[in-house]
Amino acid sequence: MIIAEFCQNHNGDFGLLTKMVESAAENGATHGKIQAIFAENVSFRPQFEEGLSENGKILSIKRPYKEEYDRLKGLEISVQQMGLFCELCRSVGLEPMTTCFARDNIPELSNVGFSAIKVASYDCASYQMLRELKEAFDQIVVSTGAAFDNEIEYAANILGDSLVAFLHCVTIYPTPIHELHLARLEYLRSISDRVGFSDHSLVARDGLIGSKAALALGADVVERHFTVLSPGKTKDGPVSINPGELKELADFAKKTTEERVDYMDQTIPDWRRLIGHQHRRLTDEELLNRDYYRGRFASRRPQTDKGRPMIFNWEEIPLE
Repeated sequence: MIIAEFCQNHNGDFGLLTKMVESAAENGATHGKIQAIFAENVSFRPQFEEGLSENGKILSIKRPYKEEYDRLKGLEISVQQMGLFCELCRSVGLEPMTTCFARDNIPELSNVGFSAIKVASYDCASYQMLRELKEAFDQIVVSTGAAFDNEIEYAANILGDSLVAFLHCVTIYPTPIHELHLARLEYLRSISDRVGFSDHSLVARDGLIGSKAALALGADVVERHFTVLSPGKTKDGPVSINPGELKELADFAKKTTEERVDYMDQTIPDWRRLIGHQHRRLTDEELLNRDYYRGRFASRRPQTDKGRPMIFNWEEIPLE
């Protein structure tokens, strides 16, 4: 399963997105994914307007609401266009997927034609959203990079048979190659039949090493950001692979596990250094990202809808 993550690399241009879908299908992807990001769901949270620090230590990152709202507004794909996206993907042999970020969007995403849904790692512990997604979609893929182990395990209990795969990822953008810790795949396999890797490494520096190493270690799913533009044309361009790289990855995925390992041993002899540890503490950067992105989007409560939505799409893990 090779997921071509189009993210906002379409720049809000459905014509460009069409080219991306066609190219991804031609070069071996099995799934085409967009992100259901709507600027109206961006949360206003005062601590991120200027950022917070104490004694030189960053306590929260700076990401002003207005700037983020304006940026995302210009990148939106409408719900109607998402329906067209589903039709287009299926017409060229891709399974359409999207990432859902707010509970209010679940019914419309289901109604326009998505049967497969992705949960971002920051929402792995958005338990009520997981319950509602389970009712609306046949297949659910969950990233786990920003979640703690007990949160991942609780999410698995909620999703049950609806869970297609847990994906390991590292929420540092781009991810340093020494921080990949692909041993996490083995941990995830202890709680899920299918596991995978969402790779955010820097393409110009690391190429496909991380993705290929994950496949050599038995990953069932690999997700890579994908673009048909030059890397500097979009925010996610530097961590996005191009059509030729997608084809190389898809061809590699067709090899047997033994063939993959042989290839890695011959071409990248020290590739096992990427294995790292099954259990690891999140770095300071990851914790700062977790703090910001959990609650970045929220469904609106009608009684408090004053233009700045309140956060209520996740709940703390229940105490045992």
